[in-house]
Amino acid sequence: MPKTTLLPRLLILLSIVLLSACASTHGDKASAWGDARQLVLVTTADWNATSGTLRRFERFGTAWREVGEPAPITVGRNGSAWGIGLHAPQANGPIKQEGDGRAPAGVFRIGTAFGYADRAATSWPYQGMSASDWCIDVNASPLYNRIVDARQVGESAVAGSTEPMRRDLHANGDQRYKLGFVIEHNPVNRSGAGSCIFAHLWKAPGETTAGCTAMAEPVMQELLAWLKPEDQPVFALLPHDELERLTGAWDLPRPSPHR
Repeated sequence: MPKTTLLPRLLILLSIVLLSACASTHGDKASAWGDARQLVLVTTADWNATSGTLRRFERFGTAWREVGEPAPITVGRNGSAWGIGLHAPQANGPIKQEGDGRAPAGVFRIGTAFGYADRAATSWPYQGMSASDWCIDVNASPLYNRIVDARQVGESAVAGSTEPMRRDLHANGDQRYKLGFVIEHNPVNRSGAGSCIFAHLWKAPGETTAGCTAMAEPVMQELLAWLKPEDQPVFALLPHDELERLTGAWDLPRPSPHR
């Protein structure tokens, strides 16, 4: 075949390959949680809002349907910022950093539930915390963003952490970690990118957090009773404008304004 004919054909083939690769990458963004049949969706008014609404959805076929009643929540004292989760990196907004007082936005796997009691009314994996359990929020620590037992890793390994998992024993009876679960922000444990992100109880209605999502105890109890491991649930937190922008591409529901 003459070179003048071969070159255009090669360029066409290359274009097809590149377009296919782009299409595959775009699909992977939503397919990262394509197995999820339960969704916990938190929405806030904007990046700086410190309160919002939690809703639960179940997937029926290809459609998300809301179940239960919406519930009020609070997030970080400075609002929210893009976290590291199942979603592709985003540039149009603040980026979560350690100590910034913002809750991570995006889509995340739900980690282990935890609490002060040995057991909880849930089929979700649950771990009762002890006085020696800590979440490490020290940037330089090799255990950064992990919950560890000081009896196993040594007292020196938890030195400097501000996150005892039994706050009732270490922080004057604080009940915020009485019941909660891990939001798997920063699963690669990148130093300085934000650590120890949970859904937990609020100290008082409307009181903000250091970067977690907080709610009333009955809301948490209902949420944990609803979660099913076989349904591969995910947690999403987004300001309203970002949810509107990403609903289609990320296969997320658009909450009814009447609920």
